Amino acid sequence: MNASAPHIEVMRSQLGRARGLGAGHSGVGHWWAERVTAASLFPLSTWFVVQMFRLGGADHAEVVKWGGKPVNATMLIALIITTFYHAQLGLQVIVDDYVHGKAHLPARLLVKIGTSLLGLLGVIAVIKLFVRGSNAK
Repeated sequence: MNASAPHIEVMRSQLGRARGLGAGHSGVGHWWAERVTAASLFPLSTWFVVQMFRLGGADHAEVVKWGGKPVNATMLIALIITTFYHAQLGLQVIVDDYVHGKAHLPARLLVKIGTSLLGLLGVIAVIKLFVRGSNAK
């Protein structure tokens, strides 16, 4: 004699099972982060384009001197961090929407690690430029 509890199988669709559970609420923070980074990239990118036009005919020594100024180095680092964070957010959405199964987690990790390493490389380059530029005075 089997003393286990009776097993009742409910035949409901995925939509029927999800209905009434409410939203996951994880998308709102991601959406706001995308919008804030996009809004902050506009003035940072505008500043960068203007500075590149100003340095159009400059030689290496002038560019190093320009990069040695704290305001310029700070703005460059802010631009790099914001750009790669915004890229990571956008690529995460693409991975979440189009990569399924066992490849989902490695793809998300690859996006996070890749954008973080590229951003770190850019920040280190700006710090190196800043150190050289502040010593060139």
